[in-house]
Amino acid sequence: MNWNVDREIVQIGFFALRWYSLLFASGFVLGYFVVRNFFREAGKSEEVLDSLLFHLVVGTVVGARLGHCLLYEPNEYLHDPIRILKIWEGGLASHGGFAGVLIALTLFARKHPETPFFWLCDRVTIPTMVEAACIRIGNFFNSEIIGKPAPADLPWAITFLKVDNVPRHPTQLYEALGYLVVAAITYAIYRLAKGKPLEGRVVGVALALAFAFRAVVELYKENQVAFENDMTFNMGQLLSVPYVLVGIALAIGLHYKVGFFRTPLWLTAEARGVDPASVPDEGGGDEQASRKGQLRKMTKKST
Repeated sequence: MNWNVDREIVQIGFFALRWYSLLFASGFVLGYFVVRNFFREAGKSEEVLDSLLFHLVVGTVVGARLGHCLLYEPNEYLHDPIRILKIWEGGLASHGGFAGVLIALTLFARKHPETPFFWLCDRVTIPTMVEAACIRIGNFFNSEIIGKPAPADLPWAITFLKVDNVPRHPTQLYEALGYLVVAAITYAIYRLAKGKPLEGRVVGVALALAFAFRAVVELYKENQVAFENDMTFNMGQLLSVPYVLVGIALAIGLHYKVGFFRTPLWLTAEARGVDPASVPDEGGGDEQASRKGQLRKMTKKST
């Protein structure tokens, strides 16, 4: 299949609407309504959602931009730092974007103690995976982040005519499909736990699965920068390892057993302005330790 779609949907004067921008924005809009539904189910105020959206957009863009500039092309951008601000020239790294989202959620949770960090992460994770898929589809429309040459008999190989005449693996679509599958899996986990999974488990499963899949897709993807050609594992694979490890730790609940996850002040009940004795028991049986039990445990053991 030949692919030569114009990156711009429409241009009016100096304004040009691109497929990438539309998909990027659409993911956030969809995510807003998904998270709003989660807030309603939990009986939490929706007044903070505009602030949450702002934190996530800024965290995603800043994290993704700095991730690309500092991890993939540090020499070029550090010699001319002003270029970091020129986002329209391209250059966003998904690993940095995810880190930016986590930092944004940390800052938001500190400002809004009624939405604890891991509780928030679990509910934002599902639409975040959809957003990641939208971004990769945007990359597909831009004919960027292309795959390696595909076997001649691969039926779904794509020839990106804006790049060359070589049939290639559509790795952007591989990743997009993977993120959508992860979104479906995490949503199923959330619903099977009746909306009360062990806090941190949903985001943990998402991180472990999404970045493990990302590392596999990198095998079929062209390297993004020249220095990766001399590496056994490229940057995409190396940067995925910490996310997978942290994801596994969260998925199995180590953050409630290991002091490293428990001791930061913003994770304790006191720092969130919550009296553990006043928190209602939300139940959950073996799958979900009660909120009261979790807060009391953190309050008692935190240093």
